[in-house]
Amino acid sequence: MSDKITEIEAILPPVPAPAGTYVHAVRTGNLLYLAGKGADAAGKVGADYTLEEGYRFARETGMILLAVLKQELGTLRRVKRIVKVLGMVNATPDFAEHPSVINGCSDLFVEVFGEAGRHARSAVGMGSLPHHIPVEIEVIVEITD
Repeated sequence: MSDKITEIEAILPPVPAPAGTYVHAVRTGNLLYLAGKGADAAGKVGADYTLEEGYRFARETGMILLAVLKQELGTLRRVKRIVKVLGMVNATPDFAEHPSVINGCSDLFVEVFGEAGRHARSAVGMGSLPHHIPVEIEVIVEITD
């Protein structure tokens, strides 16, 4: 796990500024709740983007979420477990592969954290998302002190 964490920490993207008065993360006890993040793109999966492109957007979003974690914790090594992922896909009404899109983020978390990256998850379709982003993902993480 630590070698993958070292690799990932070296290539994390910058954390974007919050798009409002919210914060990137809130800690309560040993849980860290991350605000929803999305890739820098606009459009609908199933119309403007393919499932495969949606998967890549979800993976990019996962990288942003990891960058938030590193900023909040100082290191990804303080992640004990990814607890829950909520993935929202801006999709056409007939698109039905939301879980396959959000796998982009889920697969990344398992690559980085191994078994501790496996999580409970919801993957849902939305009629729209802020700024027309194709994917938004929020995460609950158990952390060590």
